[in-house]
Amino acid sequence: MDYWEYQGCVIPKELYYEVESQTWLRVDGPESVTLGLMDVGQTRAGRLLHIRVKGVGSKVKRGRPIATLESGKWAGPIPALVEGEVVEVNKKVLEDPNLINIDPYGEAWIVKVKPTNLERDLKGLIKGEEALKKIKEYIDEYDIVCMRCV
Repeated sequence: MDYWEYQGCVIPKELYYEVESQTWLRVDGPESVTLGLMDVGQTRAGRLLHIRVKGVGSKVKRGRPIATLESGKWAGPIPALVEGEVVEVNKKVLEDPNLINIDPYGEAWIVKVKPTNLERDLKGLIKGEEALKKIKEYIDEYDIVCMRCV
């Protein structure tokens, strides 16, 4: 994985991001995308204790909750970054939500979706140098130093 690192936060270069919700999206192909929580998001949430995810077959709208995470100090939704149908939920994360704190971009992806209009939905996300710039601004604004809760 090729990535930047800033204030201890890992920012993979190949992913799409929605900085405000601290989520990422990886395009696996025209029929599948994977969503997860950014390193910044897992750091701000603290040790994750519970997760609820829409089930396989659920239809999701972009911007609407696809999952809900809960830590000792925070609870909140993870929005769908694309419109589509849930095709797979990461069972490892359901069994141990803290895995997101350990490996947010690897083993701890949250859900896979079959998008209905990927080209349209990608226009609302950022990638590459633009993502790096916006994520750095976010990290600086909130004075974040990423850490792993193991």
